[in-house]
Amino acid sequence: MKVLINRENCIGCGVCEALCPEVFEIDEDGFSKIKEPYRKGGPERGEVGEHLKGCVEEASSSCPVSVITVED
Repeated sequence: MKVLINRENCIGCGVCEALCPEVFEIDEDGFSKIKEPYRKGGPERGEVGEHLKGCVEEASSSCPVSVITVED
């Protein structure tokens, strides 16, 4: 499953990190990024396995500015 964060519009609220800390973290600039083990091509792009689907989808649907996109 692919995960994409629109970091330009991220407000750094930390909801994604709170709901899915295995995949998301807030960086030193205050924006969400994909953690290194799941990163593919940059801090805003990642790929996760089926075992993380639930928390990634919850983080995406709970983001107050809708900057997390999930694709199967």
